Amino acid sequence: MPYIKKGEIADDPYVRLGGDEPVPTDVPVIVPLAWLLAQTPQSLEGRNVPLGVALPNDKPESLLEPYLSRLSLIALDFPIYRDGRAFTQARRLREAYGFTGEIRATGDVLRDQFLFMVRSGFDAFEVRKEHDAKAFAKAVNEFSGLYQPSQASDAHFRFRFAPPFSSSRNQDGSDG
Repeated sequence: MPYIKKGEIADDPYVRLGGDEPVPTDVPVIVPLAWLLAQTPQSLEGRNVPLGVALPNDKPESLLEPYLSRLSLIALDFPIYRDGRAFTQARRLREAYGFTGEIRATGDVLRDQFLFMVRSGFDAFEVRKEHDAKAFAKAVNEFSGLYQPSQASDAHFRFRFAPPFSSSRNQDGSDG
Protein backbone atom coordinates (compact mmCIF):
# COMPACT_ATOMS: atom_id res chain seq x y z
CA MET A 1 0.00 0.00 0.00
CA PRO A 2 1.58 3.34 -1.01
CA TYR A 3 2.59 5.50 1.94
CA ILE A 4 2.98 9.29 1.74
CA LYS A 5 5.04 11.15 4.31
CA LYS A 6 5.94 14.84 4.06
CA GLY A 7 4.31 14.96 0.65
CA GLU A 8 6.37 12.20 -0.94
CA ILE A 9 6.02 8.48 -1.43
CA ALA A 10 8.18 6.77 1.19
CA ASP A 11 8.90 3.37 2.68
CA ASP A 12 6.78 2.72 5.74
CA PRO A 13 9.11 1.98 8.66
CA TYR A 14 6.31 0.66 10.88
CA VAL A 15 5.01 -2.90 11.18
CA ARG A 16 1.26 -3.02 11.77
CA LEU A 17 0.08 -5.58 14.30
CA GLY A 18 -3.50 -6.69 14.23
CA GLY A 19 -4.18 -8.96 17.10
CA ASP A 20 -2.63 -11.09 19.74
CA GLU A 21 0.82 -11.55 18.24
CA PRO A 22 3.75 -10.53 20.43
CA VAL A 23 4.91 -6.95 20.04
CA PRO A 24 8.52 -6.83 18.87
CA THR A 25 10.80 -4.55 20.83
CA ASP A 26 13.32 -3.88 18.07
CA VAL A 27 11.20 -2.44 15.23
CA PRO A 28 8.67 0.42 15.03
CA VAL A 29 5.15 -0.96 15.37
CA ILE A 30 1.55 0.18 15.17
CA VAL A 31 -0.44 -1.65 17.83
CA PRO A 32 -4.20 -1.98 18.26
CA LEU A 33 -5.82 0.32 20.81
CA ALA A 34 -6.77 -2.65 23.02
CA TRP A 35 -3.10 -3.66 23.35
CA LEU A 36 -2.07 -0.14 24.31
CA LEU A 37 -4.83 0.24 26.90
CA ALA A 38 -3.76 -3.04 28.51
CA GLN A 39 -0.36 -1.48 29.25
CA THR A 40 0.45 1.10 31.87
CA PRO A 41 2.16 4.24 30.56
CA GLN A 42 5.10 3.43 32.84
CA SER A 43 5.53 0.00 31.27
CA LEU A 44 6.29 1.67 27.92
CA GLU A 45 9.17 3.76 29.28
CA GLY A 46 11.77 1.13 28.45
CA ARG A 47 10.77 0.93 24.80
CA ASN A 48 13.47 2.55 22.68
CA VAL A 49 11.89 2.22 19.24
CA PRO A 50 8.91 4.22 17.93
CA LEU A 51 5.47 3.08 18.97
CA GLY A 52 2.24 3.85 17.14
CA VAL A 53 -1.38 3.03 17.83
CA ALA A 54 -4.39 2.53 15.58
CA LEU A 55 -7.29 4.51 17.00
CA PRO A 56 -10.70 3.47 15.63
CA ASN A 57 -12.86 6.43 14.71
CA ASP A 58 -15.59 5.42 17.17
CA LYS A 59 -13.24 5.77 20.16
CA PRO A 60 -12.47 9.09 21.85
CA GLU A 61 -8.95 10.42 21.48
CA SER A 62 -8.98 11.13 25.23
CA LEU A 63 -8.22 7.43 25.77
CA LEU A 64 -4.71 8.13 24.49
CA GLU A 65 -3.96 11.06 26.78
CA PRO A 66 -1.87 9.12 29.35
CA TYR A 67 0.19 7.57 26.52
CA LEU A 68 0.71 10.54 24.20
CA SER A 69 4.23 11.33 25.38
CA ARG A 70 5.29 7.78 24.49
CA LEU A 71 3.58 7.59 21.09
CA SER A 72 5.28 8.60 17.87
CA LEU A 73 2.33 7.86 15.60
CA ILE A 74 -1.45 7.69 15.73
CA ALA A 75 -3.20 6.01 12.81
CA LEU A 76 -6.77 7.25 12.31
CA ASP A 77 -9.16 5.23 10.21
CA PHE A 78 -11.56 6.27 7.48
CA PRO A 79 -13.71 3.11 7.11
CA ILE A 80 -15.64 4.71 4.23
CA TYR A 81 -15.14 8.05 2.52
CA ARG A 82 -18.38 9.50 3.95
CA ASP A 83 -17.26 8.99 7.55
CA GLY A 84 -15.35 12.09 8.65
CA ARG A 85 -14.91 11.45 12.37
CA ALA A 86 -11.16 11.02 11.92
CA PHE A 87 -10.93 14.66 10.77
CA THR A 88 -12.20 15.71 14.20
CA GLN A 89 -9.93 13.27 15.99
CA ALA A 90 -6.87 14.63 14.17
CA ARG A 91 -7.75 18.23 14.89
CA ARG A 92 -8.42 17.51 18.58
CA LEU A 93 -5.17 15.57 18.93
CA ARG A 94 -3.24 18.56 17.56
CA GLU A 95 -5.18 21.37 19.27
CA ALA A 96 -6.48 19.97 22.56
CA TYR A 97 -3.68 17.52 23.34
CA GLY A 98 -0.76 19.15 21.54
CA PHE A 99 0.29 15.90 19.89
CA THR A 100 3.29 16.56 17.65
CA GLY A 101 3.96 13.06 16.33
CA GLU A 102 2.77 11.60 13.07
CA ILE A 103 -0.97 11.43 12.45
CA ARG A 104 -1.61 8.97 9.67
CA ALA A 105 -4.80 8.61 7.61
CA THR A 106 -5.69 4.99 6.85
CA GLY A 107 -8.58 3.21 5.20
CA ASP A 108 -10.65 4.85 2.49
CA VAL A 109 -8.29 7.79 1.94
CA LEU A 110 -9.28 9.64 -1.20
CA ARG A 111 -7.31 12.08 -3.31
CA ASP A 112 -10.13 14.64 -3.04
CA GLN A 113 -9.67 14.78 0.73
CA PHE A 114 -5.88 15.25 0.92
CA LEU A 115 -6.03 19.02 1.36
CA PHE A 116 -8.71 18.80 4.06
CA MET A 117 -6.75 16.09 5.86
CA VAL A 118 -3.55 18.16 5.86
CA ARG A 119 -5.47 21.15 7.19
CA SER A 120 -6.93 18.97 9.97
CA GLY A 121 -3.51 17.83 11.16
CA PHE A 122 -2.71 14.69 9.18
CA ASP A 123 0.86 14.49 7.96
CA ALA A 124 1.02 10.93 6.59
CA PHE A 125 -1.31 8.90 4.41
CA GLU A 126 -1.83 5.29 3.39
CA VAL A 127 -3.55 5.27 0.02
CA ARG A 128 -4.86 2.32 -1.90
CA LYS A 129 -3.81 3.42 -5.37
CA GLU A 130 -0.33 4.28 -6.60
CA HIS A 131 -1.97 6.90 -8.81
CA ASP A 132 -3.38 8.74 -5.76
CA ALA A 133 0.04 8.83 -4.13
CA LYS A 134 1.55 10.41 -7.22
CA ALA A 135 -1.25 13.00 -7.35
CA PHE A 136 -0.75 14.13 -3.73
CA ALA A 137 1.25 17.29 -4.47
CA LYS A 138 -1.24 18.46 -7.07
CA ALA A 139 -4.17 17.83 -4.73
CA VAL A 140 -2.76 19.87 -1.83
CA ASN A 141 -1.75 22.75 -4.11
CA GLU A 142 -5.10 23.00 -5.84
CA PHE A 143 -6.17 26.15 -3.97
CA SER A 144 -3.94 29.20 -3.63
CA GLY A 145 -5.93 31.06 -0.99
CA LEU A 146 -7.34 29.57 2.18
CA TYR A 147 -9.56 31.48 4.57
CA GLN A 148 -9.98 29.16 7.52
CA PRO A 149 -7.32 28.49 10.14
CA SER A 150 -5.81 25.04 10.05
CA GLN A 151 -3.35 22.69 11.69
CA ALA A 152 -1.10 22.66 8.64
CA SER A 153 2.37 23.72 9.68
CA ASP A 154 3.66 24.00 6.14
CA ALA A 155 3.97 27.64 5.11
CA HIS A 156 2.15 26.84 1.90
CA PHE A 157 -1.05 26.28 3.83
CA ARG A 158 -0.92 29.50 5.79
CA PHE A 159 -3.25 32.32 5.03
CA ARG A 160 -1.78 34.26 2.13
CA PHE A 161 -3.69 37.49 2.50
CA ALA A 162 -3.38 40.12 5.20
CA PRO A 163 -6.18 39.61 7.71
CA PRO A 164 -8.41 42.65 8.40
CA PHE A 165 -6.72 43.24 11.78
CA SER A 166 -3.26 43.36 10.24
CA SER A 167 -1.01 46.26 11.21
CA SER A 168 -0.53 46.95 7.49
CA ARG A 169 -4.14 48.18 7.22
CA ASN A 170 -5.09 51.77 7.93
CA GLN A 171 -7.69 52.63 10.54
CA ASP A 172 -10.24 53.43 7.84
CA GLY A 173 -9.91 49.79 6.62
CA SER A 174 -7.90 50.52 3.50
CA ASP A 175 -4.69 48.64 2.81
CA GLY A 176 -1.28 50.05 3.20
